[in-house]
Amino acid sequence: MVSRRRFLKGAAALAGTGAIMGLYSWQVEPHWLEFVHKRMPVANLPKPLVGKTLLQLSDIHVGPKVNQKYLLDAVAKGTSLNPDFVVYTGDFIHFENNDTFLDLKKVLQKAPKGALGTYAILGNHDYGEQWLDAEIADTITDLLTQEGITVLRNEQQNIHGLNIIGIDDYWGTNFFPKNVLKQYDASQANIALCHNPDVCDLDVWNGYQGWILSGHTHGGQCKLPLLEPPILPVQNPRYSAGEIDLFDGRTLYINRALGHLHQLRFNVRPEITVFTLEELNSFG
Repeated sequence: MVSRRRFLKGAAALAGTGAIMGLYSWQVEPHWLEFVHKRMPVANLPKPLVGKTLLQLSDIHVGPKVNQKYLLDAVAKGTSLNPDFVVYTGDFIHFENNDTFLDLKKVLQKAPKGALGTYAILGNHDYGEQWLDAEIADTITDLLTQEGITVLRNEQQNIHGLNIIGIDDYWGTNFFPKNVLKQYDASQANIALCHNPDVCDLDVWNGYQGWILSGHTHGGQCKLPLLEPPILPVQNPRYSAGEIDLFDGRTLYINRALGHLHQLRFNVRPEITVFTLEELNSFG
């Protein structure tokens, strides 16, 4: 039989462990940035682009939920890598009031820009409350453009032989993916940006093959080791985080987000992804 004294000591130890884990999940991991390095083989990649770097940032969530100093420090670290290309895959803000735009501008001034090109798409939070405020989305687009970031809203742009396809947000007011995907040219070196990975399951892709870079999920923000996160804002439970083979010539990559909706992360660190471009046939 367990003595009362031993039981109380055990309970105290468990309580202490729980407090430590709670403190870690609240104060440490949400700001413990990880740079994830990945190889990105791309069909038809021009030889001068082999070995170039492409940086992906997603779900920055400037606003009342995320510490501004953390964001400024994080994007400055990204800038220090001197990337060749930079892409932002949506959710720049968590809108509170017009001061949110001022805070975003400060972050964008320090945020990484690619030596060869910088592109962005919008996420659902960039459309304000209930994802219906097109005026907020337009304001964010203007701020990004002022900082030299090209916003692709169901558009594509070819830069130095790399074609960036940008799909506007699935839940926003401007989701018309066929406007750009009907122009898909398989002979080009293509990369698609799409904030919400659930779009991968829609019949809009027109035979697209290649990489799709997404965000939106934050990796679930919390998950126990060896288990899937219990809560994800997507319909497809496969779409959590990291590289996912869609088994049809498409490869999805879901960034775990730089910011958060609630300051709580466990076993899902915030992420900036660093891709190295390669020729697809380099893997033989």
